[in-house]
Amino acid sequence: MARIRKIEISNFRSIWWLSWLPRDGINCLIGPGDSGKSTVLEAIDLCLGARRSLTFCDDDFHQLQLTQPIKITITLGELDSHLRSMEAYGLYLRGFNQQTGDIEAEPGTGLDTVLTVELSVHDDLEPQWRLVSERAEALGQSRNLNWADRVRLAPTRLGQSGEHNLSWRRGSILNKVSEERASAATAIAQAARDARIAFGDKAKDQLTDALTAVQTTATRLGVPVSGTVQALLDAHGVNFTGGTISLHGGDGVPLRGLGLGSVRLLVAGLQRHVAGEAPMILIDELEHGLEPHRIIRLLMELGAKEAAPPLQAFVTSHSPVAVRELSIEQLHVLRNGPLGHEATWMGRVGDVQGTVRKFAEALLARSVLICEGASEVGLIRGLDLERQAANQPSLTALGVALVDGGGDTTFARALAFQKMGYRIAVLRDSDIAVHGTDEATFLQQGGQVFKWTEGRALEDELFISLSVEGAAELLEHGVDLKEESLVNEHIRTVSSNAFQLSTIRSQIAGGALDESARKVLGQASRVKKGWFKNVTAMEAVAEDIVGPDLRRTQGGALRPTINAIFNWFGNG
Repeated sequence: MARIRKIEISNFRSIWWLSWLPRDGINCLIGPGDSGKSTVLEAIDLCLGARRSLTFCDDDFHQLQLTQPIKITITLGELDSHLRSMEAYGLYLRGFNQQTGDIEAEPGTGLDTVLTVELSVHDDLEPQWRLVSERAEALGQSRNLNWADRVRLAPTRLGQSGEHNLSWRRGSILNKVSEERASAATAIAQAARDARIAFGDKAKDQLTDALTAVQTTATRLGVPVSGTVQALLDAHGVNFTGGTISLHGGDGVPLRGLGLGSVRLLVAGLQRHVAGEAPMILIDELEHGLEPHRIIRLLMELGAKEAAPPLQAFVTSHSPVAVRELSIEQLHVLRNGPLGHEATWMGRVGDVQGTVRKFAEALLARSVLICEGASEVGLIRGLDLERQAANQPSLTALGVALVDGGGDTTFARALAFQKMGYRIAVLRDSDIAVHGTDEATFLQQGGQVFKWTEGRALEDELFISLSVEGAAELLEHGVDLKEESLVNEHIRTVSSNAFQLSTIRSQIAGGALDESARKVLGQASRVKKGWFKNVTAMEAVAEDIVGPDLRRTQGGALRPTINAIFNWFGNG
């Protein structure tokens, strides 16, 4: 059955222009909030959904540009014999090159035979559907898919609620499970409670295949349905139509009373059951209502680990669980660039699967700062907390993620994110040059590098740049964390007994701290596991000591680097 080969969207809501070539299986759109992921799913639904009419308003036009029409164009390939037949749509059949994404006016050797459906809306707000064909246009002909084919091709939409799909309403998944239909006419005249029971007895014979499919799917997925699934009259039904008939458990309780996650999981399972006839599903925020283990189960049901995908799924997600579970071939990063939106297929960027799984949270951000170690991560996090207390925007509000580069692997990780199209910067020490050609490559490809003063590690920069009061607070915090005797031993060791804790304290008491003492403290604080060598310790240092000290003093060489980093965050 049909698969979407190409999606083109122009002037629709947050999207000025997007051209996207989705894959056959799961297509998971990720990226920061407000990047247009839900808009893409909505566009697919509006173009291919089985609706006879739609309501549009001025807000649906990108930035209210009413002079430019909304256009949503979807090209469908892998057509069945009916859709490919000359009798049905011969004049409108085109050719699609899966290697280049180009569409030819006619089918040809090596090309996938396709149909292109276009939805356009002008300033009169009236939607118009048509099949795109240069040959038909030259002959002055135009048409749309016939209604039966629209119903067959319409994707299942799984939104915030799946209740619609648990009754035999127009467009629900139950109407795709089988062609069986039940009539409520004989039960209408009976009292409400008797009607439900009487109709249930009749429906179990009329809807055997559908009820069996639901029961089997619910059991396989562990969805808690009591007893045997029945089709009873819905007590909420006002008009006795197909929507009056809904799924109930063996105790008579409507299945719409299941938890949101269970409903979504059940509907996804039913979509797989009908994949041969209705192979497309749209799921916005797939993690909504689902615990991590059920997110994984839902992805399995969509064919996440199967070589031959059973259906084509278009999903959006902000869940690191989903990102880790999916392969890079199933991930697309949606971004808004200067020439319009772009959906970057992660499968084309090389071997980045390990980076994706290890730093899934970072893939959901606009900008990523790769920190050389845990200390730098803690420093930036702590300064961020201190700045938030002063009513400045947080890193999360700015769409920034912090990643521990792991020392020697810092630039390898930065290059991996760079390949994936992310806005990347690196924060590194300057005491040892170990990054070689990786740093040069990163810079050549447009990366940004922030570093401490030449020859200094982070701890050196802190003790040398902070005021006497700030350096004293930092020293005493180290004593609190490691005890006086150990701190004193570290100071004596790195200074060859030229300094002790007591002598440094004496300098501080006199209102001064010379450069040699500051250098000794920087070196001593890095001995073995260090005084602040973890995210939690350095975060507290930054929030309680470094941030306040920078506000009341010049901050030495530390201030320009910190200012540059936070300016980079704000310009993302």
